[in-house]
Amino acid sequence: MPTFQEVHDALFAAFGHQRWWPADTPFEVAVGAVLTQNTAWTNVERAIANLREAGCLDPDALHAMDPGDLGALIRPAGYFNVKAQRLQALCAFLLDKADGALENLADRETFQLRDDLLEVKGVGEETADSILLYALDRPVFVVDAYTRRIFERLGLLDPGLGYGAIQAAFEAALPRDRALFNEYHALIVALGKDYCKPRPRCAPCPLQPVCPAARA
Repeated sequence: MPTFQEVHDALFAAFGHQRWWPADTPFEVAVGAVLTQNTAWTNVERAIANLREAGCLDPDALHAMDPGDLGALIRPAGYFNVKAQRLQALCAFLLDKADGALENLADRETFQLRDDLLEVKGVGEETADSILLYALDRPVFVVDAYTRRIFERLGLLDPGLGYGAIQAAFEAALPRDRALFNEYHALIVALGKDYCKPRPRCAPCPLQPVCPAARA
């Protein structure tokens, strides 16, 4: 059975640098973290392009918009009415706590900032940690459905573990390094979307030689 570090090294050898998260500003990262819930990133890109073209990709503009108008712009990301509410809740938080700029939260301790983000309606653990890691450069490991699937198949995670237990397993096994966590999560996504699907493509998978599920 491989170690967590060995899995990272094998994925990096196969895929190289992922340069994730694609965004021009920390706020755009946060918007993408909300929009990517339950949808593919290509759909998020279309929604963000709509926001940029409309000139409203900032907290003040999004918070002030009519929810229906905002929903229409982000329709490509799916669940657009719900996500419009979530985006506006996040913007309200930023305007209230950070004068509209994520950068103004830089002096807060990571654990406190995480708790604050989780109090925002519609921001769950994965979304909060994505904002912390990718927008605020905090060394927290992001867990998603790909992570569970891949590492249960590898035998490195027991089935049914909660988010916190999975995150703790990674953070205990790896150096607490923001760049490593960033790259690792992106590599997991690359493997999960193209190879380790619900019906896996094991033969071409770069982890096939060390994966018990592939050899079963």
